[in-house]
Amino acid sequence: MTSQSISVAGGSAVGQGAALRFRDVRVWRWHAASATRKPLLDGISWEVGYGERWALLGPNGAGKTTLLTLAGAVEFASEGTVEVLGETMGRTDVPRLRESIGFVDPRIGPRFAPLLTVRQVIRTGATATIGYFEERLSGLDLDRADDLLGSFGLAGIGERRFGDCSQGERKRALIARALVARPRLLLLDEPGAGLDLPGREILLASLDRVARDQPTLAIVITTHHLEELPSSISHALLLRSGQAVSSGPVEEALADEPMSACFGMSLAVTRTAGRFSASGR
Repeated sequence: MTSQSISVAGGSAVGQGAALRFRDVRVWRWHAASATRKPLLDGISWEVGYGERWALLGPNGAGKTTLLTLAGAVEFASEGTVEVLGETMGRTDVPRLRESIGFVDPRIGPRFAPLLTVRQVIRTGATATIGYFEERLSGLDLDRADDLLGSFGLAGIGERRFGDCSQGERKRALIARALVARPRLLLLDEPGAGLDLPGREILLASLDRVARDQPTLAIVITTHHLEELPSSISHALLLRSGQAVSSGPVEEALADEPMSACFGMSLAVTRTAGRFSASGR
C-alpha cells in the first residue's frame, strides 16, 4: 500500500483556521535489535475543523494512538508539521496549549486517591490535577462540574467512591472531567472498549449530548469497532500500518470499499438511525 497525503478541509464553526492540521507527518521509533527505524505513521496529512467529530479507525498497530498523542501535544512528530489549535508544535508553549485540550486516557483512573468521589474526580478537571483542591475552585467551576455530572448520567452516584464505580461509569466521569475546563478539542482513546452493552449505549448517548450542547468543540475518537461510534460522528480517518487509507465525511470514508481495505477483509457497512455497523461478506 502506498502512502497517501489526504487532507480534508472542514468548515470551521469559529471562523478561520482548524483545530488540527497535519502536513506530511511521519513518526518512527528506533528498533535496536535490527538497528533500523520502525515507522508508526507514514506521510499523514489531515485537517480537523472546529465542530467536527472525527473517528480514527484501524486494526491493532495501525497508528491510531500514536496519532492521538500528536494531536494531544503529548508526543512530537519525527518529521512533518503538526498544528494544534492554531499552534505549531515545536514553536509553542506546550503546557499552556494542553490547557485547551481534553485528552481522556482511561489509564489515569488508578492514579486518583481511593477515597475521592465521582463528583470530586470530575471537579479536578478545573485544576488539571489528580489531587482534589477545593480551595482552588470557583463557584463557576463547581457549577460546571455539577452540570457535567448530570449530563453524563452520574448525578445518582456523585458521592460514590470513584474506585467503586463500574468501568463505564469511570469512563464517563473522566470525559466529564476533561470538559470542566471547557477545552476546544476533545480526544478520546477507545472510550467504548471493554464496556457492556448498557454501558456503551449510555456513553454514546452522552457523547451525542456533548456534540449537541457544544457545537464548536472538535472531537476525535479512536476505535476498532464501528458500533462504538456515536451517531453524531461526522468524519473518519482510516489507518492501516501507519498510512491513510481513506479520510473524509463518514458517508464516504466508512463505505464498504475503504473499510475493507483498512481491515484487510471484505466488509459490508450499514448505518441505521445514524449508527454504523460492519459485518463480513
